[in-house]
Amino acid sequence: MANGNVVTLVGNITRDPELRFTNTGQATASFGLAVNRRWQNRQTQEWEEAVSFFDVVCWREMAENAAESLTRGSRVIVTGRLDQRSWETPDGDKRSKIEVVADEIGPSIRWATAQVTKNERRAPADGGSGTVRGSGRQGGAPQDAEPRGYGYSEEPF
Repeated sequence: MANGNVVTLVGNITRDPELRFTNTGQATASFGLAVNRRWQNRQTQEWEEAVSFFDVVCWREMAENAAESLTRGSRVIVTGRLDQRSWETPDGDKRSKIEVVADEIGPSIRWATAQVTKNERRAPADGGSGTVRGSGRQGGAPQDAEPRGYGYSEEPF
């Protein structure tokens, strides 16, 4: 991450990660994250709260691990970068949104415990494709499609 575009968020997952595959077989997962901010109003001495909602996107093995490990309500720590994505609707309207592209995702153990299971590292010849274990939420391109030409520092758009 360069140019000062670094963000770290701690919040609760608002929807289960949705796992998809690009037409080249790259895994991608997205989920919502609610981040609460709480402060005491100096005049009323009452506690006030605001919630911000973010869409988080992750790629490759992290996407598969997120789909298998994370569920709605889980509290996580996400580091990554902000990315603006633009598209046109079928009606011709232009739309855009800002997403967090995750570099790291981890469970928050402030109020919970977590059990970490290390996955076997995949060989480069494997191409990063493989079976998603236990998610049952597969879609998009076939899993055995071989991804080509993408480094770990870029997204295959």
